[in-house]
Amino acid sequence: VQLVESGGGLVQPGGSLRLSCVFSGQTFSRYAMGWFRRAPGKEREFVAVIRRGVNSYSDSVKGRFTISRDNAANTVYLQMNSLNTDDTAVYYCVADAGIISSSIGNPRHWDYWGQGTQVTSPA
Repeated sequence: VQLVESGGGLVQPGGSLRLSCVFSGQTFSRYAMGWFRRAPGKEREFVAVIRRGVNSYSDSVKGRFTISRDNAANTVYLQMNSLNTDDTAVYYCVADAGIISSSIGNPRHWDYWGQGTQVTSPA
């Protein structure tokens, strides 16, 4: 499996960005897809997941971020609205075919990771 993210950049507080992640190498529809992020000096943090048609979000992004997928395009998206300085991080796309719901927030349980894309919302 290969994951390639795009769409990061610099955005003013209150602005929006949409991240994309293109999946290849296996049957995309069989995989749960998600996003993590790592802010400077911090651990990796769960952001969102789409698994078996159900979306879940961390409390810090709920109501502002939306995860979606296009199985025909082998792509998962993360629409990010109302961005603020706390959202500044490298964002990683993740994939796993067998992850269980109780493990989705643990980065160690995801099998595949993209290279990351930087999102910066300056103070």
